[in-house]
Amino acid sequence: MDATAPIIDVRGADVVFGDAGIHDLTLQVERGTIFGMIGPSGSGKTTSVRLLTGIYPPAKGEVRVLGRTPSRFSARTREKIGYMPQLFTLYPNLTVIENLNFVASLYGLGYFRRRRRLEYLLELVELQDARNRLGRQLSGGMQRRLSLACALVHNPALIFADEPTAGIDPVLRAKFWEHFRELRDHGRTLFITTQYVGEAAYCDLVGVMREGQLIHVDTPDGLRKRALGGEIIRLVVDPRYELAAAELLFPQPFVNDIHRDRSQPGLLQVYVNEASEALPAIFAVLGQRPEITIQAAEEYLPPFDDVFVELMEQAGTQQSDARITAPIPVLDERVTSDGR
Repeated sequence: MDATAPIIDVRGADVVFGDAGIHDLTLQVERGTIFGMIGPSGSGKTTSVRLLTGIYPPAKGEVRVLGRTPSRFSARTREKIGYMPQLFTLYPNLTVIENLNFVASLYGLGYFRRRRRLEYLLELVELQDARNRLGRQLSGGMQRRLSLACALVHNPALIFADEPTAGIDPVLRAKFWEHFRELRDHGRTLFITTQYVGEAAYCDLVGVMREGQLIHVDTPDGLRKRALGGEIIRLVVDPRYELAAAELLFPQPFVNDIHRDRSQPGLLQVYVNEASEALPAIFAVLGQRPEITIQAAEEYLPPFDDVFVELMEQAGTQQSDARITAPIPVLDERVTSDGR
């Protein structure tokens, strides 16, 4: 495989199940990248993973993973891939360590190398104390952790993880993502679906699925800009001069919009293209009026859950679907050209 080629390259792929499936999937994932796929339940995330791992063939389009067609992977190519499915598929009557040993043996790991690797993975997923517990005796979250350990046992170059953090407590989720970033930094590529929309912020590139279609692929910051029409600066001034500050800023070429909030006097939310460039300009403009004191000014990053809702709402509007009734703006009053 050409080292400069995308490790995942999909062009116009369909997987059809009656009226369901995925349609016209097109994406490229470079080596050494964490690609996160987010979307509502049933939007096609798991189907996409199964397409890329060769479980489902495309009805049309082209799919290349590691330079090969997934449905015709050789054994050598499959050895470079780790796959954590959404459901627990290991042996319920084997213990945790027996399951790990079995999977390691499938990849031909020698005894001494295997022993070190398994101890490391047990520590990573915090199953040391449960090593002798049967698979069927594990909680759902512990089964997820065992599945992840088995997917990583042979140190694969490409890892597919379908909702790896589902049912995992927040502290362990953070540990998993720390390890995912370490894998990325060592040249591994990860394709991760997640039900926790906020985890998109940990990815290098994010795909947003809706009703079987990939509606956006961008960086986390890029998706925020798409959702908000730019970046946001939260500006706090003396409440007595809130309207005057808004009237000064609104005509400025670097300002796209301004929202005020009656419940938080003095707070303005200023929409701009680039917050880093707009901040000094805001200070310069308001500096013309010494009585307008700036109490705080900083870029505001809304929670990714809000960004996701806004992207879903925009897609719904474009497709003439029912709108989602959870607007993103924190502030409830827009400043007009006459300051009202």
